[in-house]
Amino acid sequence: MKKFDRPHVAIVGATGAVGTTMLSILEERNFPAASLRLIASARSAGKTVSTQWGDITIEDLATADPCGIDIALFSAGGDRSRAFAPEFAAAGATVIDNSSAFRMDANVPLVVANVNDAAIEEHLGIIANPNCTTMALMMAAGPLHRAAGLRSMIATSYQSVSGSGQTGMAQLAAEVDHFNANRDGLAVGDWTAPGGEVYARPIAYNVLPLAGSITAAGYTDEEWKLVHETRKILGRDSIRVEPTCVRVPVMVGHGIAATMWFDRDMDVEEAAQALRETHGAQLWDDGKVPTPLDSAGIDDVLIGRLRRSVGHPGGISLFAIGDNLRKGAALNAVELGERLLN
Repeated sequence: MKKFDRPHVAIVGATGAVGTTMLSILEERNFPAASLRLIASARSAGKTVSTQWGDITIEDLATADPCGIDIALFSAGGDRSRAFAPEFAAAGATVIDNSSAFRMDANVPLVVANVNDAAIEEHLGIIANPNCTTMALMMAAGPLHRAAGLRSMIATSYQSVSGSGQTGMAQLAAEVDHFNANRDGLAVGDWTAPGGEVYARPIAYNVLPLAGSITAAGYTDEEWKLVHETRKILGRDSIRVEPTCVRVPVMVGHGIAATMWFDRDMDVEEAAQALRETHGAQLWDDGKVPTPLDSAGIDDVLIGRLRRSVGHPGGISLFAIGDNLRKGAALNAVELGERLLN
């Protein structure tokens, strides 16, 4: 695996919600980049951004020359990743891609920092970031899997609107304003549709039991990501996952309620100890309740409601919540970049 002292870094998709967070995290963590390039669509090209590395003019991805880039942090969407990431890798860059384009590619490691770091050694030019919901869940499931071998899991997500990007956040804000004009009507069904094209049903003051798009067997693509990505990250194809993904009226923070069973029974004390020792996670116990508002803007995934399963004894139930723009995407990409440093 190629290592770097002071790499030349590029952010591809630099003006999106995740791309701008990548930039702020590089600055916060004093990433030792020799230089930084910001690359986005033609719509943003030519604009100037002030950074720790000076004022940087945004380049057009369609015409940008990837030569000289050591680490490329991609958050430009699956289609652009498929089109351009191999080109950047061929030019010598190590690409850390935040889209779904390469996650299930057998030749591309799927890595959660502090969970399966060793997998990064297997990369052939591209490293994949998992889905933001899977990422938060793995910060809880990974340590427990190492301790007792994860066998099966029921997982229900509570995903914020920032998972749909800036448009999702704008949609929630607009719908809140719309419904506040007749807030009493919400209690009796006297409401009018707020419009908007992001979600199938209104999201403000509501819960949508549908995150993602329906694919095979009636499950959404978000639900299948929980299944397949869990198995790949933890290195165990036999793990049984029963997923349900739900969109909730929260700006930032993806939460997951999960019950897990292992190769042997696990008690709460053992699970708590494993989670306390996990870098990048906080165990909230003694009645503390982790929420999206608590997770927003911080690096750690918060884990709480730890308890033994009762319907099918021997397992562990918990709730994990993480900032989906940080650990769920941008932070993990930067952490993987840090692991490429000498």
